[in-house]
Amino acid sequence: MELREKIKETVTFLNENGVKDPEIGIILGSGLNDFADRMSDPVIFSYNDIPNMQSGKVSDHRGQLVFGTYKGKKIVMLAGRFHYYESGDMQKAAYPARVLVGLGVKRFIITNAAGCVNKDWNVGDLMLISDHINLSGSNPLIGDNLDDFGARFPDMTYTYDRDLREKLKKAAAAEGIRLREGVYTMFSGPSFETPAEIRYSRTIGGDAAGMSTVPEAIIANHAKREIIGISLMTNMAAGVLDQPLSGAEVNEAAGKAREVFAKVVDLAIEI
Repeated sequence: MELREKIKETVTFLNENGVKDPEIGIILGSGLNDFADRMSDPVIFSYNDIPNMQSGKVSDHRGQLVFGTYKGKKIVMLAGRFHYYESGDMQKAAYPARVLVGLGVKRFIITNAAGCVNKDWNVGDLMLISDHINLSGSNPLIGDNLDDFGARFPDMTYTYDRDLREKLKKAAAAEGIRLREGVYTMFSGPSFETPAEIRYSRTIGGDAAGMSTVPEAIIANHAKREIIGISLMTNMAAGVLDQPLSGAEVNEAAGKAREVFAKVVDLAIEI
C-alpha cells in the first residue's frame, strides 16, 4: 500500500472512532507522557491498535494516541514516539506526524528531552527551538512527494514559528519561567553522541542534541502548519562534564522538571 493510502486508512479509522477536527497536535517526549491524562473525556488508542502505526520500545513512552478537550481546545496527543533509530526508516519515524496533518491539526507542539550542548546553560533548562540541524543522514520527504500535503522543495527558513516563540517567551516570563532559545541538533542514535560529535555540534551552532523532533517538524513544515518545539535539557552532553551519560540520568532529570515543562506546554496551547 502506498504512503498516501496508508495515511488515509489511518485517518479514516480515527475519524470513525471519534477523533475529529483537532486544533492542536502535541507530541510528548520523555518525562511528559502523563500530560495526556489532563484531557477531558479522552478517547485513547494504543498505537498498535491503529492501522499502520506502531509503538516504540522506549520504556517511558506509552505508545498511545489520546484525543479530547483541554484548555477549551480539541487536542490530539501522541504519548510517546517511534524513533528513527528503532527501525532506520525515517518514514516510520515521521508517520504519526503525517497522521496529525491528515487529521487537520493546525498547530504542532513538539517536545523532547535533549543533551545540553551550550556550556552556558544548565540541566533542567527549557529551550524553545529556533532552528534545527539534521545530522541523522536522512529526511522523511525522501521518495515520492505527496503533493496534496506540500511542495516538493519546502522552504525551511521559518520552520519554528517566530511570532509564537515571542508570545510564549513573554507568557512564560510572566509566570517566572525562563525559556532559553536555540538550535536543536538531531543525531540518529541510539548511542549517545561522542564528545567530538558534541564539539562539532557546538561549532556549527547547536545548543542541544537529541534523537527526535526533526522528522516531525519537517513533516509539519511541509504542510505549512504552525510549529512550537520545546526541549528539556536533561543532561550535559558528552564531553561537557568528565563523566559518562546514561538513559537513567535523562529520565531522572525529566521527572524533576515535569511540572514546569507541563506549564510551558499549557502556555503553548493557550497563546
